[in-house]
Amino acid sequence: MNKQLRIGSGIGIGIVLLLGVCLLTDCKGGKKAPQEDLEVDVKDKEAILQDIRQAEKIFQALPSPLESAMLIKSAGARFEEKLLNPVSAVKNYVTNKAMALNLGIYTCDLSFASLYEQTQLLIDYMNAAKKMADGLGILKAIEQEDIDRLEENINNSEVIMDIVSQTFMNSNSYLEDNGQPATAAIVLTGGWIEGLYISTQLVDMNDFNGNKLVGRIIDQKLSIDILINLLNGSKGNAAVDEIILEVTRLKNVFDKIKIDTTPVRPEYDPESKSTVLKSEIKTDMTPEVFMELSEIVKEIRNSFVI
Repeated sequence: MNKQLRIGSGIGIGIVLLLGVCLLTDCKGGKKAPQEDLEVDVKDKEAILQDIRQAEKIFQALPSPLESAMLIKSAGARFEEKLLNPVSAVKNYVTNKAMALNLGIYTCDLSFASLYEQTQLLIDYMNAAKKMADGLGILKAIEQEDIDRLEENINNSEVIMDIVSQTFMNSNSYLEDNGQPATAAIVLTGGWIEGLYISTQLVDMNDFNGNKLVGRIIDQKLSIDILINLLNGSKGNAAVDEIILEVTRLKNVFDKIKIDTTPVRPEYDPESKSTVLKSEIKTDMTPEVFMELSEIVKEIRNSFVI
């Protein structure tokens, strides 16, 4: 029998991933293009603006590695170092695809370590992410001064969160030197898969019904279509095409999960003395479907970190 779970109203809109937004909109950090007299058709201009708005929605709707880690911790999950991709594996990643995937994966892992105050691991994973960024030519994405600042402020959570965010957001050099939206999409996929992998591995099957972490995982049904659309924007790139096939395997399992939203209803809040609009989301994730999802996520993630 299907078990009913009540979950939140969907994934949060987290850190705006400037890396992806700028890549898709071809922005340049701090430089002004030469002035030219160009006539742009109004319809063409509107189409361009729509593309930009769509790109922004895609990147804002996907949870960043930091947000994924925050969702895991907020669900009350424990920290398990064995779930992270070992930093010793850095030497294995020599192709652009492998480095891009593991930049996302290591960024998620360092976010996970930082939220659980694993100070030495945090520094180790920052260094691992830096090697991936350097290999991709993102020379300024993670600078040595960021790592030095991290070590100096290792007990200051606010500074740490700022640095962790910047490891995924600083894109100026990458934009100027590479301009490859396919790589940005792959980085995002790596971080998203790692967050989902850690989440599924931490679920206690003896406490499945009503488990908050299961609810967070179900939320990703709402973002997988966005991820696939993002990857489809670079379809034809061999690495992206391979990843689309893998992510589609996950989507086929997520499609087995039904999510029903109750009609929005007004409800009086005595604390604020105001009326708010509320709705509930119910889903029928079963242990069997969850185990299928967990196994496929594990297969895909392990193929990324080999």
